[in-house]
Amino acid sequence: MEPYRLLFTGLPVLFLINGGSGGHVTDGSPLKMDQALLTFHNQLTEEVHVFYTSDYCYKCLYQHLGTVKPRDKNASAKVNTQFTLTMQVHLQTGNATFFCRWSQTYEEGGHYSVWVQKPLGFTHPVCKFSVDKSPNNAYLPLMVAALLLAIITLLFVMVPYIFRRHCTSEFIKTVCCQDPQPSLDNDGAPAGEATDTGRAKPSRLLSLDTFRGFSLTVMVFVNYGGGGYWFFQHAPWNGLTVADLVMPWFVFIIGTSVVLAFNSMRRRGVSRQQLLRKITWRTAVLMMLGFCFLNYSPRDGPLSCSWLRIPGVLQRLGFTYFALSILQTFWGQTEIPLRAHHWWNPVQDVVLYWPQWLIIIVLEALWLCITFLLPVPDCPTGYLGAGGIGDDGLYPNCTGGAAGYLDRWIFGDNMYRYPTCRTLYLTVMPFDPEGILGTINSIVMGFLGMQAGKIIIFYKRNHAHIICRFLAWAIVLGISAAILSKCTRDGGFIPVNKNLWSLSYVTCMGCFSFLLLGGMYFVIDVKGWWAGQPFIYPGMNSIVVYVGHSLLGFYFPFSWEMRFQASHWESLLQHLWATALWVLIAYLLYRKKCFLKI
Repeated sequence: MEPYRLLFTGLPVLFLINGGSGGHVTDGSPLKMDQALLTFHNQLTEEVHVFYTSDYCYKCLYQHLGTVKPRDKNASAKVNTQFTLTMQVHLQTGNATFFCRWSQTYEEGGHYSVWVQKPLGFTHPVCKFSVDKSPNNAYLPLMVAALLLAIITLLFVMVPYIFRRHCTSEFIKTVCCQDPQPSLDNDGAPAGEATDTGRAKPSRLLSLDTFRGFSLTVMVFVNYGGGGYWFFQHAPWNGLTVADLVMPWFVFIIGTSVVLAFNSMRRRGVSRQQLLRKITWRTAVLMMLGFCFLNYSPRDGPLSCSWLRIPGVLQRLGFTYFALSILQTFWGQTEIPLRAHHWWNPVQDVVLYWPQWLIIIVLEALWLCITFLLPVPDCPTGYLGAGGIGDDGLYPNCTGGAAGYLDRWIFGDNMYRYPTCRTLYLTVMPFDPEGILGTINSIVMGFLGMQAGKIIIFYKRNHAHIICRFLAWAIVLGISAAILSKCTRDGGFIPVNKNLWSLSYVTCMGCFSFLLLGGMYFVIDVKGWWAGQPFIYPGMNSIVVYVGHSLLGFYFPFSWEMRFQASHWESLLQHLWATALWVLIAYLLYRKKCFLKI
């Protein structure tokens, strides 16, 4: 008998009706990664109807899974194991009354049975559950990989540290093991490289390069697939996963780098006109790289206007860099010493840049007004949901609210057609996570990074002050995110949402960014306990790694056709292998002193 194919939390469900009374009926194909087999046994004298929804799907309508014939017939379905599922069993399709409902997170590779029966003395049918085959441990590959990576990381960190601790000569300690004063530009040659005058150039701010490399390494891993684990992929709508952390970190780093680099160039006497030419050139190259590479795929063939996408990651990064650079060029300050007679000395890194803050406040007010006040046809004003079957199915064509409406009005079909909410919420409207409204908050995120750069410049001789101010900013932003989201995924004033780049998302990511950069600054640049390996290598060649992994990700040796798809083992191995290859390539380029800059 032909199977009925239905969409079910990201994977097709194969639902078959069996004419016999025993055995599990499937289409013959084995279970794949993140799948379990669920068999319904109907021992009633009338057919039953099964409905389901995912608990990760906010206020989603129940979807009809299938019908099980009466009198000891059974039916099997392959179900997704990523999220908790809630199921209901009804006697009639249109009847809102159910006699069984349960929520359960099924595990990968398991075989489960649901027996629908009416025991003697009972007035209503009941459901009994059993496990026919024990599931696999889906997280075992991840635990093994984490253990191996922890060992490798420990070696990277501890071996140089132990070597330095065993230096017996004070002269050797002074010459070989002394921690240099970090430079505050991050816009020149690598650490220790000689300049034209023959003098060794001060080392770069290694913590910033390490933070950039760490973010890029995580990005490469999640872009390759993250071993097939759902938390290494973007959240369907509200909420956070590991993949949602990466791009805001990049934007934050751009803001910090702009302040440090422009401070260095101004000290070298670079004019405003030269800065503007450099800004314009770098922005144009970034946006063209993003536009060309984003709209090319070895699987899809040459560029076609039928699937052209205008917004993109590099386009947003390029425009954000342009906006932040303009802010720093026209309203930035050179290094200003502390003056005891000013009441605002403790917050001079904020007060001295009041024009920048005024512009950022205006931009954020613009985002809030458009998001919550712009009328959207057939949608409630201020809607932030995914649409589709979410919110009780009342707004199926309102994906993204004002943000989605504005992008569709400007770009038409030239935008992202497969948003992360499409599978779970069954949406039909295109939505681009790199759209126009989100770019406003991307600039705000980058401005928080600029604030980190200002702190490093203004208090460069006081490491404790820098760490404390980083911590203070993290606390303020974290509290703001908690208030806006009410510490919930879907129930806050403004939920944390990467697709929308919501205000709570920006404050939450700003909190994480200050904590990470502050921690790396303390460990690497202050204490010298770690030199940033291996993340510093991709951090100093980020364009090569990002563009390279985007173009070559489908080719051997970065990927191959996987043969073992029943678990995460091969998928995780392939994605870790591909990520490690790019780190190795970045290391070799570092050894050859080959750095691609725009």
